[in-house]
Amino acid sequence: MLKVGLLSDTHGYLDPQVFTHFAGCDEIWHAGDVGSGNILDELRAFKPTQAVFGNIDNGELRQELPMDCWLVREGLTVWMTHIGGYPPKYNPRVRKVLAERRADLFICGHSHILKVMKDAERDNMLCLNPGAAGRQGFHRVRTILRFQLNNGLISELEAIELGSKSN
Repeated sequence: MLKVGLLSDTHGYLDPQVFTHFAGCDEIWHAGDVGSGNILDELRAFKPTQAVFGNIDNGELRQELPMDCWLVREGLTVWMTHIGGYPPKYNPRVRKVLAERRADLFICGHSHILKVMKDAERDNMLCLNPGAAGRQGFHRVRTILRFQLNNGLISELEAIELGSKSN
């Protein structure tokens, strides 16, 4: 079993509550728009961390982080990228990759809108967007996700509100 903490769109701000909510997690995944290398340093010092760069990330982060992160965890193929869209309205690049490659779990950020959806056209691939954990953007509430992967199954999925983006 693997417990995962998922966040995105920190935009240079890491809420201290993340450490409390992700204390029981085995890994942290960041779906882009990190905003600062310091955010990654703090997360990596806390737990093993996987991350992708987002559209606001500078050249240094773009050199350090991939655009796409493919993982196999607990028998599930995971694809994480920053800009992805939602079923059936994926962006053109994502649509092309999904035509060539299969994922059980697709993770993206960018929209600042928390979404959990299944894609019936792709073997019920689960699509996750944790919303935005940072203070920048049009969202009103900062959000993250936490879940478990266990022997090919995704369970214990929790959406966690961190509070207003102005807090």
